[in-house]
Amino acid sequence: MPDTSQHPYLPNTPEQRQAMLRAIGASSAEELFADIPLQHRNPRLDLPPPLSEEELRREMEDLAAENAAPDQYACFLGGGAYRHFIPSVVRAVVSRGEFLTAYTPYQPEVSQGTLQATYEFQSMVCLLTGMEVANAGMYDGATALAEGALMACRVTSRYKVAVLDTVNPAYRRVLETYTRPQGIEVTVTSSRAPQVDGTTACLLAQYPNFLGAVEDVEALGRAAHAQGALLVLSAYPTALGLLKPPGELGADIATGECQPLGVPMSFGGPYVGFFACQERYLRQMPGRLVGRTVDTQGRTGYVLTVQTREQHIRRERATSNLCTSEALVALATTVYLAALGPQGLRRVAELCYHKAHYAASLIAELPGYSLPVPGAFFNEFVVGCPALPRAINRHLLRRGILGGLDVSGLVPNSMLFCVTEMNTRQEIEALVEALREAPSRVARPSQVARKTPATAGTTRGR
Repeated sequence: MPDTSQHPYLPNTPEQRQAMLRAIGASSAEELFADIPLQHRNPRLDLPPPLSEEELRREMEDLAAENAAPDQYACFLGGGAYRHFIPSVVRAVVSRGEFLTAYTPYQPEVSQGTLQATYEFQSMVCLLTGMEVANAGMYDGATALAEGALMACRVTSRYKVAVLDTVNPAYRRVLETYTRPQGIEVTVTSSRAPQVDGTTACLLAQYPNFLGAVEDVEALGRAAHAQGALLVLSAYPTALGLLKPPGELGADIATGECQPLGVPMSFGGPYVGFFACQERYLRQMPGRLVGRTVDTQGRTGYVLTVQTREQHIRRERATSNLCTSEALVALATTVYLAALGPQGLRRVAELCYHKAHYAASLIAELPGYSLPVPGAFFNEFVVGCPALPRAINRHLLRRGILGGLDVSGLVPNSMLFCVTEMNTRQEIEALVEALREAPSRVARPSQVARKTPATAGTTRGR
């Protein structure tokens, strides 16, 4: 008996399905799965009974209530995702149907609004980084840095990259994932004496680095360029409102994560990475570029100027396999930057800088605490702790505070704190008071070491 059921989401009628089966020479849809052993085709799913829409909504709300959301706490957690103020105009614009439902603009003539927004995004990235050309966005900051390494290999025809040990460990893992299948060697080197030689394609650095310190990027660039290598820099965009841009520091490729610019933390995504470089490397840049032109009647129009590097056109010869669009998230960044303007962004950066230094100065005076990473920093800094960081964080959480990131794997028994413009003076002083009382309320590392010597001092997570 023929199947007359109608799928709730696929509009094909039974007659249309039969016509498609005849066209491919199959008698039924089941025949398409003949290569799968029968016992594995429809395994029994051990699922609970179905819920009504209202019951499901309540269950999801209960699960969501178990999360410690930054808006409900004083948040000092950074390390790659940051809590910044987002003007209401950002959500108002990106929620418009014209943008919300848009996808990759493969047909430029009907995507003028999306293309114009992307063009503005590229222009703002160039202004922010001091670079000559920027693309339409990458998946996130980590993949942008990895794509920068691949691009440097294409430019130099070398297949070894050096990455500083002060680069975000998560970014380094993504770098390994991108480079290993292509036979590119990755070496981790120290920023104090970067190991770059005549076979190195690029040196990858972070600005400020993962531990919050602002390294001498110009010296790193000179070390790389002396060996014919490129300098690929991953920058915290909010810091660029105050610090020198990568283009003025000798960077050949500038990448970074746009999440701080109008994008909520959202459990880690979706985000959008920025990618900019010197114009002489344009043809090796991954992703797509939007350009502005005029039509036959002299009207302004926006086009995909460069997309010949993508896999939907050049297949295996493509320099990029970006197979989705980050245009909506890039639009949020564009609206954010347009709303703040240059002076607004600088003001945000100044607030982050001064509030972080105020917090660090108070914490450094607490008995048992220290600032073990020397040098200048922007809004993140490492704090050496008199007790286990995870125990201190539990204590802070009971006080309504999301503490720092445990970085004991990099700096013994330490936490990475982040302060943004969102942290009030009252929150900072409450953090300091909670840290002051923490040693008397939680176990010290020496006490834990006597009980569990095999695991003491190895905690990495929060």
